[in-house]
Amino acid sequence: MLLYIKYILKWVIVSMKIVLASKSPRRKELLSLLDLDFEIITADIDETMDSSLPVTDEVARISYQKADAVAGKLDSDTVVISADTIVELDGIIMGKPKNAQEAMNMLSSLSGKSHNVHTAVTVLKGKEHLTHVVTTAVTFRDITDEEITAYIKTQEPMDKAGAYGIQGRASKFVSGIVGDYFNVVGLPVCELSLMLKNFDINI
Repeated sequence: MLLYIKYILKWVIVSMKIVLASKSPRRKELLSLLDLDFEIITADIDETMDSSLPVTDEVARISYQKADAVAGKLDSDTVVISADTIVELDGIIMGKPKNAQEAMNMLSSLSGKSHNVHTAVTVLKGKEHLTHVVTTAVTFRDITDEEITAYIKTQEPMDKAGAYGIQGRASKFVSGIVGDYFNVVGLPVCELSLMLKNFDINI
């Protein structure tokens, strides 16, 4: 009987369509750690944030809108997962740099300081959804202009919030971290696994 129940539960999970609403290769890699079958459909939305509103509220809004935009193209029984990550330094929001100069300004500002990385993750199915924001504190050592210039030349900073990837070459800049490392990479895997239980997906 127990084996039969396990089979039924496995069949339900396998038959449930899961979509990751993100083009980020890092989020794809992290979601793969949960051993879920999923496909990727990217969301095309305006990700401009209102700096007059609380940072965590804004990143949560963008994350939800990504999921909602993709879910509108799919059956209501599809589970959509989305996320949005920003870097915050002294109340200033740092998204992805638009050019090398903006990347230089961001990294210079982060040098020798601690900042917060906020990732909002959303799970949406039909009319039900959950959005949670996870925050991780990251501290950079002092970075020279020469180091920043060399890092920017690798092009690694250009598609990342705050102009750095903690899992890449910027790891040498990080002197400390408090919180979820994967949250900084772009997807809080632990939090997401707990959220999925609310949609009958047990990892």
